[in-house]
Amino acid sequence: MADDVLERVRATGLLGAGDDVVVLLSGGRDSVCLLDVAVALGCSVRALHVNYGLRAEAGQDEAHCRTLCERLGVALAVHRAERPGGASGNVQAWARDVRYAAAADAAGDGLVAVGHTASDQAETVLYRLAASPGRRALLGMRPRSGRLVRPLLTVTREETGAWCRARGLTWRDDSTNASDDYARGRVRHGLLSALEAVDARAAANVVRTAQVLREEAEVLDVVVDTALAGRDRVALAYLADLPPALARLIVRRLAEAATGRLCARAPTRLHDILALGESGALDVGDGARAVLSDGVLRFERTPPLPASS
Repeated sequence: MADDVLERVRATGLLGAGDDVVVLLSGGRDSVCLLDVAVALGCSVRALHVNYGLRAEAGQDEAHCRTLCERLGVALAVHRAERPGGASGNVQAWARDVRYAAAADAAGDGLVAVGHTASDQAETVLYRLAASPGRRALLGMRPRSGRLVRPLLTVTREETGAWCRARGLTWRDDSTNASDDYARGRVRHGLLSALEAVDARAAANVVRTAQVLREEAEVLDVVVDTALAGRDRVALAYLADLPPALARLIVRRLAEAATGRLCARAPTRLHDILALGESGALDVGDGARAVLSDGVLRFERTPPLPASS
């Protein structure tokens, strides 16, 4: 099992001997496995633990990470975060922003490795399928996004646990993972378990489907590139003559290029955009505005609302 996991991670090409990498280390089984794998592959490894101070056991998690890094001979940096007083919104989103920002600072020009597994991938796809419209929801997490790498996406949560046991490594269990307070927990304990009751291969099938769709998405990106030929706008008559699926992809590409953010709702407004005719403007959501001038479509950011007096 251990040799198989090591070879699968090596085969991804995401981590290799001598690579400068910061591993985000929570102390859970997946990040413990990732840290040990990175050491076994001969990477130049450092670890970063973010202590949010949100749980009573946070101090014990940090202490465990220190002990583990001493054992493996890995330098550990600890970033202590405190949520601003009175802050509202998604706690998990805040924590994610904090750890990725801290990791980027710590890594410099090196890589940042996170311990997302095939199990996490399956849960992500199912969650996005429920919460987000469009094909992109089914693509899952990318193995690499800039300097961020996910070397364990071909490894299941059960396999990271088996690796740790085989190597005599202990880990910390996050008590919130067993809770249904967060959407991720409801997907894991409710939706995914129900699908696995139908077919034990459900999680693996979801992951495999996401991989196929990512590969097909690369082909579609080439088709969109060819249709736009480097332009940041398109004639409405040309757009209307295209197959609707391709027209929607072009609308999304132009909207996201103009706003610098994901615009999942833009392609759903294709019919409304085509109805604008020679000139007009339409806010399509996600901060994007479609603008028609002399029959040519371009996108811009939706202007902010005027301050109320």
